[in-house]
Amino acid sequence: MSETVAVVRASRPNFLILAPLCAGLGVALAWQQGASPALIDTLLVLIGALLAHAAVNLLNEYEDFISGLDLITRRTPFSGGSGALPEVPSAARQVLLAASGTLALVVAIGLYFLWLRGLPMLVLGAAGVVLVLTYTRWITRSPLICLLAPGLGFGPVMILGSLIALGARLDAAAVAASAISLLLVSELLLINQIPDADADRKVGRRHLVITMGQPAAARLAGLLLLGSYGLLGSAIWVGWLPIWTAIALAPLPAAIWVSTRLRGALSNPAQLNTLLGINVAVLLATLALLICGLSL
Repeated sequence: MSETVAVVRASRPNFLILAPLCAGLGVALAWQQGASPALIDTLLVLIGALLAHAAVNLLNEYEDFISGLDLITRRTPFSGGSGALPEVPSAARQVLLAASGTLALVVAIGLYFLWLRGLPMLVLGAAGVVLVLTYTRWITRSPLICLLAPGLGFGPVMILGSLIALGARLDAAAVAASAISLLLVSELLLINQIPDADADRKVGRRHLVITMGQPAAARLAGLLLLGSYGLLGSAIWVGWLPIWTAIALAPLPAAIWVSTRLRGALSNPAQLNTLLGINVAVLLATLALLICGLSL
């Protein structure tokens, strides 16, 4: 494997769909409000979200490699990193440069929207950059912050940032959509930390799977996942979200299945991997259907 291929793998391209979906929620919310953003602004929002996700993945891969975590972790299709740097150690510098370059592009896009929209973009943009830079080295050592930071980044920061960048306003629908995304993404990161817990503990990380134990973390993951659908239903009931967004409840049976089976799968790696895969599909489907519901 070449160093270039290793850098691409380290960005974890298979998982980069999450950022455009979250930014896409901001775009859909802006259109729902009647805003008509320029095509170039919409594309920059989506590209910026994609690059921000790639940057945090690249930094995570680099930090995991230099800390030695990559050498002791058990990889699954949904956790443990790409494994690119243990295969091509000479690509570590290129991965760090790629992370710096993608983050620089994110900052450049942010500065454009700061010039266009003013101070609110500075607050949200700065929060996003801080999350990207501090997640692997510092945030993963604080259990509660580690739980909330990814959800905040992909939820309120990305969705509200996209909304404001496109000239729309903060409203109840935006708050509800951001909160739903926060719960879903927090649950995703929590459940994906389960297979990594033993290796993470050895390099000094202290996320909730380590501090609470796997059974309690599995219960919390189930509560977050089902809570996101409860919040969605409640937002529709009180009129914060349009009735068409009820189509995003379609994955609920699969979410219930994941939540009820997770604790029993903790000692069965094959079954746990199946649940991790279904969980990813549930999250992505829910966000995509929410975008569709907002667009109808």
